[in-house]
Amino acid sequence: MYRFLNLGITCSLVGLFGICGSLIAQEIPDELLEDEHVREEFGVNQFTTPSIRKIFEDLQTLRPLPYDELKRQWPEDVPQDRTELALSVGFLLADGFFAVESEQLYDLEPVGRTLLIHAKGLGSGSRISSHMNSLLQKAAGSDWEELKLELARTQKDVEKEMVLIRDVDAANLISLAGWLRAFEIGCTASLNPYSPEKASILARPEVVEYFIASLETMEPRIQGNEMVKEIRTNLKEIEEKINLPEQELLSENEVEDLRLMVETLVDDIYGSKRVIVSTQGGATKPRGETPTTVKPDATGGVISGELPE
Repeated sequence: MYRFLNLGITCSLVGLFGICGSLIAQEIPDELLEDEHVREEFGVNQFTTPSIRKIFEDLQTLRPLPYDELKRQWPEDVPQDRTELALSVGFLLADGFFAVESEQLYDLEPVGRTLLIHAKGLGSGSRISSHMNSLLQKAAGSDWEELKLELARTQKDVEKEMVLIRDVDAANLISLAGWLRAFEIGCTASLNPYSPEKASILARPEVVEYFIASLETMEPRIQGNEMVKEIRTNLKEIEEKINLPEQELLSENEVEDLRLMVETLVDDIYGSKRVIVSTQGGATKPRGETPTTVKPDATGGVISGELPE
């Protein structure tokens, strides 16, 4: 999903600790936030809060994305637990990109408003609020590529806030939730219709391995969170399913199993089900329920336009 080309991260620590020690109690200038040594010392690297825009660019070979089928109602209540709040922010950022990739103009304002409310609880609302007006102005002009850039800047500002308050765990949880939502979308889209080439984009075991490792290094309070335990268990199952021998591809049944697994996981974390039950790949209705099919507020599910450079 997100193409991690190198899991090894190197940096020189010469003179670093003196710089970082003086920055802990004060705001970090933007130019230092871009410095790889400072970012590494503060625990932020290319894997913490990876660009959700990049994740969704990897889904472009699966176009058209079935937006109506994958749309969820956004959470109304703000989680009181910071772990769950960080996960919600990651999901909402992903849904913002999903709406833009699918050119769903009328969904941008509500998802942006919900994201802002959740980000305030996380402590990064002031940075995100500065992007909201810009997002709405660009949406009015249907400037989709600029909307993607603005959302990428929004996520980067959340990352800056996490650097500032040294909350690397929150940064990793935001990234993880964004990837989970994209993986859910990718599974369904790769069954629409199924093809081995589409399924191949899902087999990124090194990505899942990284997220498992990041969960295992979080502070004990977070590791003890029941939701985090559930995520970790599911990630290990996903890693096992997608860690295939060379030249072997995921079958249609294997992709369907992954889709059901990640859909249930996202249901539990996000607190809401998809608006329309999946019918791709012979999918069964989740948890044996018979939900009412609701016509989404969105305008459609077909993506148009050229691939971004």
